Amino acid sequence: MSLLGNIIWLIFGGLIVGLGYILGGLVICLTIIGIPFGLQAMKLGVATLTPFGKEVVEEPDSESPLRLLFNIIWIFLFGWEITVAHLLAALILAITIVGLPFAKQHLKLMPLSLLPFGRDLR
Repeated sequence: MSLLGNIIWLIFGGLIVGLGYILGGLVICLTIIGIPFGLQAMKLGVATLTPFGKEVVEEPDSESPLRLLFNIIWIFLFGWEITVAHLLAALILAITIVGLPFAKQHLKLMPLSLLPFGRDLR
């Protein structure tokens, strides 16, 4: 069932969004300071390509002060906009019964898009 969900997800926008995250991450990586943020954007893009059958997990060493600082910077620069976009997409998809599984995937991607440092989708 995950395979079918991922195929439908990719056809109806997941591919474009995932590639957009990856392209944005590459652009952010053009500066040396932006490399950690670009890598997280690319990680989010890969996670967005196939979200069905995966869950957000926290990495064991996610309590480092540097990760906390990077997450705060991420929230102010990118995170809140991406999270609001996922929330709006989930609300729109939740209007119909057919869209509920896809809304659930957007809700699953919200914590990863808000605080990507120290989290992964596996």
